[in-house]
Amino acid sequence: MKQLLYCLLVVLFAPPLAVADTRFNMTPGVTEISGKVYHLHMTILYICCAIGLVVFGAMVYAMINYRKSKGAVASHFHESTKVEIAWTILPFIILILMAIPATKTLIAMEDPSNADLTVKVTGSQWKWHYSYFDQDIDFYSILATPRAQIDGTETKGEHYLLEVDKPLVLPINRKIRFLMTSEDVIHSWWLPAFAVKKDANPGFINEAWTRIDKPGIYRGQCAELCGKDHGFMPIVVQALPEAEFDAWVTEQKQAAGAAAEAAQAALSQTLSKEELMTQGEQVYLGHCAACHQPNGEGLQGVFPHLKGSPIATGPLGGHLEIVLNGKTGTAMQAFGKQLTAQEIAAVITYERNAWGNNTGDAVQAKDVNEHMNGSAGTQASATAPANTTPTPAPATDAPTTEPTAVVDPASLPTLSHDALMAEGETVYATICAACHQLTGAGVPPAFPALAGSAIATGPVANHIDIVMHGKTGTAMQAFGKQLSPQQLAAVITYERNAWGNNTGDTVQPADIASHGQ
Repeated sequence: MKQLLYCLLVVLFAPPLAVADTRFNMTPGVTEISGKVYHLHMTILYICCAIGLVVFGAMVYAMINYRKSKGAVASHFHESTKVEIAWTILPFIILILMAIPATKTLIAMEDPSNADLTVKVTGSQWKWHYSYFDQDIDFYSILATPRAQIDGTETKGEHYLLEVDKPLVLPINRKIRFLMTSEDVIHSWWLPAFAVKKDANPGFINEAWTRIDKPGIYRGQCAELCGKDHGFMPIVVQALPEAEFDAWVTEQKQAAGAAAEAAQAALSQTLSKEELMTQGEQVYLGHCAACHQPNGEGLQGVFPHLKGSPIATGPLGGHLEIVLNGKTGTAMQAFGKQLTAQEIAAVITYERNAWGNNTGDAVQAKDVNEHMNGSAGTQASATAPANTTPTPAPATDAPTTEPTAVVDPASLPTLSHDALMAEGETVYATICAACHQLTGAGVPPAFPALAGSAIATGPVANHIDIVMHGKTGTAMQAFGKQLSPQQLAAVITYERNAWGNNTGDTVQPADIASHGQ
């Protein structure tokens, strides 16, 4: 009998002990929380093993010692009060013993307070957008696995489908809060080494946090079935010592300044059609091919084709508009803030001349900039054929994407209240609703309500100030450099008159420019 019990112990406990340190088991990770989750997992596993030992041990013992061949005769009994009490109380006690450590771990996982750094994580098909609060740093992180590896024409690399062009860089030994949301469908930001897995829902904000103990590179991926390229949405985090992270932040701010200068210089450059096509193909494969396919034929009924399409072969203005500002109600994103004017010019040139479209157009960065600024007569540059048809600029009240700059208030347009409300609703739904909700009700206490709030119904100057400069120590970002004076005026007008606020205020772009000066 003792030998039988020893065999049972080996059978039940050997597998979990054997896989405890293998790639098939959950890992301890590199954070305090991930360690707690791992130990909780192993504790529950051993409790389950012990229960299995008792239950199956009793079964095997009964089958061996009370089998018919030994002359055993079954007893006839039922409704034993003692047995019923025992099998009710014992599982209850076991569940309580399991619930205590589980509850402590869950409470610790849901406490993002007193964070040293806040990062907003926005999912979109199929990339991640990271924004560092109070650092004026934001970027998109996109799959970097070469298309040839995906298509099977090259040998797959070590980190196949788990590599990106720009990793999320975080410091160790600091508490980091994540705010998760989405631009389109439900995604899920999952990083096993941090024990962080949180859904990113459109129109809502979820919170998570971590404190990384060890420097290194950690990989994860979207854990929600978010569309056909769900498997091409990796997460890469580079954890740096605190001093190195601070140096990285400084480098990013300097790089942003250099990029702005390069973008400005590109406006005066005229590239050949061949140069634009070469660059445009790279941009297309990195940002557009996932939906419209490398051959431009799209996916019937899901993503429209570009080969021979009315957009890619029609008026240039319409093509610029949809690439810059997207298309509401579809999966077509706005790339005005994701790509530079030079990259947009290149990819549009490529789309208008690839796959037999052959329009002959060569779009320059200055053409994109003029369209973004609403300049009249946006057209392909001098390198395009002479018969290229000029296209009209968007209406005066169309959203622009130029950041606020020091401008003469007198040069800005004066818009009607209705025009500002219409544009403001669009800006609000795109920029603000993820936190404050479409109804203006917010998600207290993390994101205050705007309906009936002291900010949205109080002095206009206070409202302008918090939207332009943000609020230190909260999730409220500074939008003074992200939105144009017209967009800021429109969204503030909308917030002061929507959801029953009805202040009657009409804020003009000139008011924003004057406030900024």
